[in-house]
Amino acid sequence: MLMPQTSMSRRGFIKASGALAALAAAGEGAALAGGGFVAEAAQEANEETIAWSQCNVNCGGNCIFQWHVRDGKVLYMETDNTGNSDLQARACLRGRSMRKWLNHPDRLLYPMKRVGKRGEGKFERISWDEAIQIIHDNMERIYANYGPNSVFINYATGMYSTTGRNPSKRLLSLLGGFVNQGADYSTHMMQVVMPYMFGSDKTKGSIYSPYDNINASSFTEAEAHSDLIVMFGNSPAETRMGGANATWDFAKVREAVYARGGKVVNIDYRLNETSSAHADEWLPIRTGTDTALCCALVHEFIVDGKTDEEFLVRYCVGWDEDTLPESAQGQNLSYKAYIMGEGYDHIAKTPEWAAEITQIPAEKIRELARDLEKAEAPFVVQGWGPQRHTNGEQTSRAISMVPIALGKIGLPGTNTGQREAEPPVYLVSALPFKNPVTTTLPVYQFINAIDHGHKMTATNAGITGADALGVDIKCLWNYAGNCLTNQHGDINYTHEVLIDENKCEFILVWDTVMTDSAKYADLLLPDAMRSEQLNMQTQGYSEYYTGVTVGGPAQEAPGECRIHYDVCADIAETFGLRDEFTEGRTQEDWIRFLYEQGREKHPEMPTWEQILKQGVYKTKPDQAIGLKDFRDDPIAHPLGTPSGKIEIYSESLAKLNETWELEEGDKIFAIPEFDSGFQGYGAATDEYPLYCSGFHHKSRTHSSFGFIEELEQAARQQMWINPVDAEPRGIAMGDICAVKSPAGEIRIEARVTNRIIPGTVGIPQGAWHKADMQGDRVDKGGCINTLTTYRPTPLAKGNGNAHSIIVQVTKA
Repeated sequence: MLMPQTSMSRRGFIKASGALAALAAAGEGAALAGGGFVAEAAQEANEETIAWSQCNVNCGGNCIFQWHVRDGKVLYMETDNTGNSDLQARACLRGRSMRKWLNHPDRLLYPMKRVGKRGEGKFERISWDEAIQIIHDNMERIYANYGPNSVFINYATGMYSTTGRNPSKRLLSLLGGFVNQGADYSTHMMQVVMPYMFGSDKTKGSIYSPYDNINASSFTEAEAHSDLIVMFGNSPAETRMGGANATWDFAKVREAVYARGGKVVNIDYRLNETSSAHADEWLPIRTGTDTALCCALVHEFIVDGKTDEEFLVRYCVGWDEDTLPESAQGQNLSYKAYIMGEGYDHIAKTPEWAAEITQIPAEKIRELARDLEKAEAPFVVQGWGPQRHTNGEQTSRAISMVPIALGKIGLPGTNTGQREAEPPVYLVSALPFKNPVTTTLPVYQFINAIDHGHKMTATNAGITGADALGVDIKCLWNYAGNCLTNQHGDINYTHEVLIDENKCEFILVWDTVMTDSAKYADLLLPDAMRSEQLNMQTQGYSEYYTGVTVGGPAQEAPGECRIHYDVCADIAETFGLRDEFTEGRTQEDWIRFLYEQGREKHPEMPTWEQILKQGVYKTKPDQAIGLKDFRDDPIAHPLGTPSGKIEIYSESLAKLNETWELEEGDKIFAIPEFDSGFQGYGAATDEYPLYCSGFHHKSRTHSSFGFIEELEQAARQQMWINPVDAEPRGIAMGDICAVKSPAGEIRIEARVTNRIIPGTVGIPQGAWHKADMQGDRVDKGGCINTLTTYRPTPLAKGNGNAHSIIVQVTKA
């Protein structure tokens, strides 16, 4: 095994230095007579070693760990202290609790097979040989009986590493393939709809991704040039914590903007942690109504004569009648006609119209419009929460319309309305695989694909890469994820589908602890954690730097936990495919191969021997301005849309609305107009009079870390509720409440606070589901996905219901 060289700790160095200095002062005779003293000094000098690793969960950061190790056991963790203090990937307090996870008494230690019903969590210990044979027999049977379109690797993000998740994909690709994942739970609606606005065809021009620095500007650009920051549902202090993550970048943005006499506006249904010390930044809004606000802002730009008409004509399609495609002309279908009340609904989108919907006073909307009009370099930026609504396909486009209408994109200090840019380069690649299957299933549709996959098509379920799925999903393969239930949605309904063994015939779960999803496994395998093996990974996707960390193991994996790659190699061997799977390489060999492959493209990287010694390599990328090339020359650098321009009106979306089979009440909109969405604005009833939305919690990364007791105590799972809503219900701070939706019921502690808008309650997502699923199914863990109703969005077929919920709250 290729082991990283370790360096002496500072404490050990000081001890050894002192001892050796004393020895030198005593002279040669003392040295000869004091051999034991020299040995003792050396022993003290080596009492601790350091193993490099990272926090490999899905917060967007991969903060750096230095594990201090003695006698093969982690003592404590120190984080990144290398290089300039302005670029240190220092772990947050949550990440620094990883040692608790590493050594937790609830670690899974042995392979186990289910002996109770799915969901009961009853298992018995088996050997690895038996586990591998069970996998072989089931995969052989399922591929033979149903084919590769019946196999799905479920969406899972509990592990980010070059060899983390891909061994399973590499193995199944060799066995015949699997249905691909379409989009993800983070940006599902945005990923699918924004390409219709910013481009999807590489042969025509640039294409949209929420994970690049082409379609969005970097926070470093805002720091350098912006004079106004307008944030929609964007809270880096809760979603992107860590020393090199966006929360650090935004802190510098705020300082720079204020120093220039500028302003920050944070639009959210609650006073989030990012603006908690700057309450004047908060503009409260009813959850799920951002599009209405954006429409009213654009209305004011038009009334005030501040829209950049030259830009809108040259760079956009569908702004007004003259820029509409021929198929839409003469019908008042332009965005401007909709805003000014000349469209089908004949309602002008005035601040007064928006005020009733958003709960933002009309004068506040006008004030924000004036601020945007006066700004030289407004940086309009959205988080990913606003698009996780049932109307999120509208919201992500509507927010981008704010800078587009002003012509403030592609210029210094501006942004496209998307979330801030992500790093442009990843120095090393992941373990490669080549899936022979092209069929792609929207990730949120997996439960429908188990229930009635044979009925799912491109036009009724968003299948891509094929006209239809053709078969039900019969095998779920779940590595390092909790999206079977906890992070998926509508847990009670999902439970009913998963427990039916006539539907999905084999569920494999690979994890480190007994998550709620793990309880549904037919076979449950214990994984070695990244700090228990040689590990390599780049910077995180929301850390605006370029780097790589190599190190470990810090300690041995407990019990019979094994490395994912090694187990997959053993499974491949049962099919006679070990050589094809490994290509003659161990995991350690692959890590070195991938590193040196990356270094060929980036020769400035340290050598393999150097990175083993130093552990970390980091460098800063240049600032980025979203769509700058397009703005500079739209002919030479067109977008990958049919027109090569920003398509405010999408002829393609209009056609999909006519040809797709949609749920009753659903619609695919050609322009980013306001639509309430399922269980959105106007859906509250006497039975369910409050709106409910989720948000990211500082004690968890989604559900990762959700079982660490110290974190649960430090940041308790609490429902935010305004005093206006709490007092009539007799609810006080700390009371345990019953929260009920059409889909389920939870128990949760109340946090009565003015930091949330009246009429809406907020529940942190990711809490671990704790319900008697054979009994009353009331969730004592306070998991918000007990409350969400399963209804994929019209276009993306995504998880819009994550933040679109109606509830009643009572004192339990």
